[in-house]
Amino acid sequence: MTDAPDSEDGLARTPPAVAVVDAQSPGNVGTIARAMKNFGFEDLLLVDPPELDPDGEAYGFAGHAREDVLPNATEITFEELVANYHTIGCTAVTNEDDRSHVRFPFSTPADLAERLPTVEAPTVLVFGRERVGLTNEELSRIDEICTIPANEEYPVLNLGQAATVTLYELRTLTLTDEDTQIPDVERVRASEATVDRLYDQWDALLEEINHPEEKRAKTRRMLRRVYGRADLTEREANTLLGLLRRATERPAEE
Repeated sequence: MTDAPDSEDGLARTPPAVAVVDAQSPGNVGTIARAMKNFGFEDLLLVDPPELDPDGEAYGFAGHAREDVLPNATEITFEELVANYHTIGCTAVTNEDDRSHVRFPFSTPADLAERLPTVEAPTVLVFGRERVGLTNEELSRIDEICTIPANEEYPVLNLGQAATVTLYELRTLTLTDEDTQIPDVERVRASEATVDRLYDQWDALLEEINHPEEKRAKTRRMLRRVYGRADLTEREANTLLGLLRRATERPAEE
């Protein structure tokens, strides 16, 4: 397992492990492994997992995680999880409050991203079953709860979605800015000469289609406003030039 980026106090932290409890579908295990690979997590723990056939859907859904995250997964018991890790149970939003607190209070993944760098103990994110999630008995043995804010009319995400959203929010624990940097692709703005040729080609097309003379000046102004807002690239302008040229040169139908 690699260390996470240094925290504010200068100490490297070990990224949280990810545990999946009693998953019914091998495909969901593969989906979670793939999300782990996407966002820099490596340590996958499986409690009562389904059979993970190397030729089956788990490996099929895992993408490049089939090469490391998934085959390196560790089977573990729930008792070992709660005994050896600071456990964070990931579950749906509930209507509970401090009078009914099996799953209250809870943090969001964004809250955890800010706070987990200060946690010294080995930490694991615990995801439950597809249909019922983690049981109340399991939740009562877990250290804290994490939940994803969602539409109150339908706040329940499926297992793969919940893991992907949570790991995305926690990617700052595993990836540096360089790891996640979007490539800086230079935008080549169309030159004034190319844009002028585009307007000239429009003039030729307006004449070719016999656009009313009294309306041409207004049409030209409109086209300049449209292209001005679009801020065309050189490639876009040349493509439009080619289309207009073909339209202008097309023989009139008899």
